[in-house]
Amino acid sequence: MPLPALPTRLHNAAQVRDLDARLIAAGTPGYQLMRRAAEACWRALQARWPDAGEVTVLTGSGNNGGDGYLVALLARRAGWQVQVLELADRPPAGDLVQVLDEVMRAEVPVQRWSPEAPLRGVLVDALLGTGLKSAPREPFAGAIRAINASGRPVLAVDVPSGLSSDTGSAPGESVRADLTVTFIALKLGLFTGRGPDLAGEVLLDELGADPALVADTPLVARRLAGDELVGLAPRPRTSHKGRFGRLLVIGGERGTSGAALLAAESALRSGAGLVSVATRPESALACVARIPEVMARGLESANQLLPMVEASDVLLVGPGLGQGAWSRSLLSVAAAQDGKRQLWDADALNLLADGGVRLPAGAVLTPHPGEAARLLGCSVAEVEADRPAVALRLAERHVACVVLKGAGTLVADPQGQLALCDHGHPAMAGAGFGDVLGGLIAALLAQGLEPFAAACLGVWLHARAGERLGRLGRGMAASDLLPVIRQLLEEHSPCLS
Repeated sequence: MPLPALPTRLHNAAQVRDLDARLIAAGTPGYQLMRRAAEACWRALQARWPDAGEVTVLTGSGNNGGDGYLVALLARRAGWQVQVLELADRPPAGDLVQVLDEVMRAEVPVQRWSPEAPLRGVLVDALLGTGLKSAPREPFAGAIRAINASGRPVLAVDVPSGLSSDTGSAPGESVRADLTVTFIALKLGLFTGRGPDLAGEVLLDELGADPALVADTPLVARRLAGDELVGLAPRPRTSHKGRFGRLLVIGGERGTSGAALLAAESALRSGAGLVSVATRPESALACVARIPEVMARGLESANQLLPMVEASDVLLVGPGLGQGAWSRSLLSVAAAQDGKRQLWDADALNLLADGGVRLPAGAVLTPHPGEAARLLGCSVAEVEADRPAVALRLAERHVACVVLKGAGTLVADPQGQLALCDHGHPAMAGAGFGDVLGGLIAALLAQGLEPFAAACLGVWLHARAGERLGRLGRGMAASDLLPVIRQLLEEHSPCLS
């Protein structure tokens, strides 16, 4: 039976704690919520590992630990072999007292954690939950290391211990789970940064929460889903190329011309009406040979660029642009075009970070973490420590729509909208994929989508194409995406009504 689709709304830990408190205030006892959480974990554990027959539960203090104790109780009642290894660092309080009393009366085997304790069966991580503020300390860090070194299957309760449920960062040791069962609402950190690697498969149980109550809670981000994305309108039968945008790619310095060619071909295959490339003379010849449908002009100076810019509706600036005098002179021409839609990528972002050039308002920026770090004058580690905040900060600083690439790509705009893409495939880790994405988003801009809508649809199409091709494994080339993107775009936004 297929699993139910996850909702698109993403929340932070404070919002989920508030929802939990509101559920209790509305008449659902805290112990009952804990019981429902444990039952959800036990159902998921049995479905994933039905023949395991043995479980080791590692518990900390608070509700997360309470959930774990109750999972152990349910497993024991089902006839499984059970052991609980507890690491609680403070006396039990609140609902946990009732839980421990029930566990003791059922004679569930409980002992203090030690590095020598054997880990058997399916491991249930109920150590830390969503309250992480810093790197886990001992003995929790040691227990997490032991879990990861065990080679045993792991189910995480709510959030893998050591993972920030708000940012997707892991400041220290973190459990690497095969399955995470999270509660009430989805947490943003499960889907970006380290989250996808550490959480494994994610299941949600709303613990009986009123859907209207969750819907009334402000969200911090939304997962991209095809049926919710703004698409392109069908084309009239009287269509002609001039109606779907004149797009100019500016880039292709000596030695890096391939980036500009990939971006141009991606824009063409994604539906832009007319695509041109402004590049080095020798790169122009390569462009015409590879893509005869694209108009290419070799430039020696920025003066030659101005007529091409004036004849274009959308500028895609930066693929293979370089950072020398030729590159800077071309970028300065693009930067002076206020009111013209632009997407800046790659070397355009590096030159922007160097200063001396101003980004026109309303542009789209597509940095990877290294480029984002240069734009903010910080380290890549600082970017990865809070990817959502970085994306929003860049969008506000540059009055731009920002696509922060990486695991769990984020799309932010200056008004504070934040979207997350949890699709993609590790086979996409290679050269040129960012150039294809830039060409795709620019083509959507050329066909009339607003920047945030174009970025969201482009990111989703790019990632979904990578998933489809990723089934074949390693060795994917960026240009392999182009026919699949075209197919997905037609499925999403049919050319004819």
